[in-house]
Amino acid sequence: MINTLHKWGIKSNFMYTAGIGSVGLAFAAWAASNRLEDAGLERADRWGIFIGEWAPTFFAMGLALRMEETRDEYKKEAAEHRAQTEERAATSRAAAMR
Repeated sequence: MINTLHKWGIKSNFMYTAGIGSVGLAFAAWAASNRLEDAGLERADRWGIFIGEWAPTFFAMGLALRMEETRDEYKKEAAEHRAQTEERAATSRAAAMR
């Protein structure tokens, strides 16, 4: 699933933002339910907890996506290093043939 999200171009920062937004939304839902509904504090608590439970999921997905991004960066750097090494070796062989 994380690999698919990464291929779709979803970045880790998006998930971190969603996690922070979930915390804010949980507080807002709790406050709104507490003020606007006559169901009592227990109902407001349940709304806040229900929405707040998504925050750890978003943060975990952000970490997993960051690992994918880091792996891509590492592969890119390794490919660049390999290309530079091959270029230097070719240059050295050409100089040795002269």
